[in-house]
Amino acid sequence: MRELGFLVADSNMAHSLHGLFGRDGWHLSVGCAAVEVGREDVHTAAGQCDPGLFVRAGELLRPFSARYRRMVVMVDAEWEGSPGAEAIRLRLRKHLEAAGWKEGTGLGLVLDPEVDAWLWTRTDHTARALGWSDWSTLEPALVEGGLWSAEQPKPPRPKEAAEWALRKSRKPRSSMIYEQVAGAVSLQRCGDPALAALRDALRRWFPRP
Repeated sequence: MRELGFLVADSNMAHSLHGLFGRDGWHLSVGCAAVEVGREDVHTAAGQCDPGLFVRAGELLRPFSARYRRMVVMVDAEWEGSPGAEAIRLRLRKHLEAAGWKEGTGLGLVLDPEVDAWLWTRTDHTARALGWSDWSTLEPALVEGGLWSAEQPKPPRPKEAAEWALRKSRKPRSSMIYEQVAGAVSLQRCGDPALAALRDALRRWFPRP
């Protein structure tokens, strides 16, 4: 049986996780014990997207119940008809329990408003992934374009800010952008609550010896 699996709503989430777990010594950045998480442990709910996974996660999880000791389900908070982050989190918890992961062995992770928040780290890694030369060039352009305020830790509309930056740099949008950023930046530089929740769960599940 594998230690940890993921069921995610889309390829952007999947590639973010590939970047995180594909880096050498990723567990040292997280602060947990070493555990193997391969690309084959990250499963995308093909054709479901966020609302589909919100509704059907229980049945989609069941085939993995004999394969993984611990499971994480990831859904964006923002989509048409969304009941909000907390309601999604509670529903995912029920799905996990129904599929066999009792309290403490499963995590419903809600990215609020969306996984694009993980792109924004105020580093050159983010700038280059979005087709810009460096962060000192990208940030003032975002501020001037009304997509960011200097007082905010991240753009309030992270997806729209990423799309704007890509249009300006004429770089095609690709899920590999998420993998590139997640594989390079320090986890300590990303203040996203969902990423912090994942980090805390990994530390709890796999404590350092």
